Amino acid sequence: MQARAVRKHIRSSPLKMRRVINLVRDRSVPEAVAILDYMPQKVTGVVEKTIRSAVYNLMDQYDERFDEGALQLKEIRADEGPTFQRHQARARGRAAPIRKRTTHLKVVVAVEEEEPEEAAA
Repeated sequence: MQARAVRKHIRSSPLKMRRVINLVRDRSVPEAVAILDYMPQKVTGVVEKTIRSAVYNLMDQYDERFDEGALQLKEIRADEGPTFQRHQARARGRAAPIRKRTTHLKVVVAVEEEEPEEAAA
């Protein structure tokens, strides 16, 4: 069982977002949320909200009960969104470009299946 959540047009650059998501990649959901709570970056709130949205999507999609400790981040990805182009006035009538970057965040959450223990031969 897995579910995903996508958040688009986040007003932060993908590089700043990737610094945060690299720390929580391939971890369990409770552990990832605990790590994000103690990080000072602004984007941690957006990442945590998207992870929680994926968990709630999983709850809505399947009627089965599952342990929240068994939830695993299968995929978390920050892709580049559209860039806003602006210009700033410079000396001697020139203009310097300003790029306001955006990010698309994708989170996939899955229930970690417990492997059956094999009988000792």
